[in-house]
Amino acid sequence: MRLSELMGKEVVNLHNGSRLGVAGDSDLLVDPVTGQIQSLIMPARTTPFNFWTEKPALVIPWSAVKKVGSELIIVDLDGTSGDLRRF
Repeated sequence: MRLSELMGKEVVNLHNGSRLGVAGDSDLLVDPVTGQIQSLIMPARTTPFNFWTEKPALVIPWSAVKKVGSELIIVDLDGTSGDLRRF
């Protein structure tokens, strides 16, 4: 799969159905030796209510990605297994 094919896909959490953002707005952490994707970094979502507060970015390990479909990227994050980081 090409990187351009990931752009514009909505990232959805399988565990609770929440929308985490759009892959086109995110960054990828790539291993420079192997070229494999290590994680997907979703930027903090801002709303008019939390515009002035700084919210950390969401780091989704690539191992949590369960399916890349035509319109969605489905990830399995329950928040308790330690596979979810914010920075």
